Amino acid sequence: MTRLLARLAALLLSAVLLSAASPAARAADKLTLLLDWHINPDHGPLYVALEKGYFADAGLEVRMIEPADPNDPPKMVAAGKAELAVSYQPQLHIQVAAGLPIVRIATLIATPLNTLMVMADGPIKTLADLKGRKIGYSVSSTEHAVLGTMLKKHKLTLKDVTLVNVNMGLTAALASGQVDAIIGGYRNFEMTQMELLGKKARAFYVEEEGVPAFDELILVTNRNLVNDKRLRRFVDALELGVQFMVNRPDEAWQLFIKGRKSLDTELNRRAWRDTLARFSLTPAALDRARYERFAAFLKENNLVKTLPPLKDYAVELAW
Repeated sequence: MTRLLARLAALLLSAVLLSAASPAARAADKLTLLLDWHINPDHGPLYVALEKGYFADAGLEVRMIEPADPNDPPKMVAAGKAELAVSYQPQLHIQVAAGLPIVRIATLIATPLNTLMVMADGPIKTLADLKGRKIGYSVSSTEHAVLGTMLKKHKLTLKDVTLVNVNMGLTAALASGQVDAIIGGYRNFEMTQMELLGKKARAFYVEEEGVPAFDELILVTNRNLVNDKRLRRFVDALELGVQFMVNRPDEAWQLFIKGRKSLDTELNRRAWRDTLARFSLTPAALDRARYERFAAFLKENNLVKTLPPLKDYAVELAW
């Protein structure tokens, strides 16, 4: 009897230890992720990972928050108000050059989304046709550098066009004829918005017109958290979300809109389709040469003066 009790006690202790060692058995580690904008298909893998339980399986309780101001998330991460933020590679370089202690740890969308857009049936067939035309924009700085580079390839400069600040009304300005072209329209959203307005647009892709390719959406954290083991678990769970979304886009769409019926719009459904091929299948992977090239581009256009070594602001997380 004593020997049997001892064996039962040993088995019980072993079960307890195994249970304590598994992520599901532990109290979930909390992480706060600030989005870059309102929830939209660009964030698809994040919500698929949430709804499929991939974050929970990794022992994480992830809270995702829409920002009141889209400029705030990286600043809040730098200030320690959240562990993670969705941001943009071009902004990362600029913010780090300005002294913000943030680090890229993953890629969400691995291609530029930015375009220069014109009416398909309009007079602009090549970028050379933009001479003397009006171009609408929402954001200066990087957009001006991108546009200037695209024009240079066609022997034009910014002085050859008239820039018009249309704030957030890019598609309306183009559709109404207020401007002849817009810079900054996303190929997975504004193109579809034009279609839904009964208009057809043509896009010139920035990476085909002399601008170095870059990661559109990335995840950043505070420099002090780079060795936090929670982050690698988060990125691995995100990768599972991407895989499920790419393999089963229709099922993933239902997970995305689950409890968020306001997202079930024609624009979002089309954007979901158009964004699928642009998600990074290996979010943790870092293309160092791509980041170095874009840093050089920003320096050449006087958007940054100096930058720290790349390893100080873009990393692949250790296991």
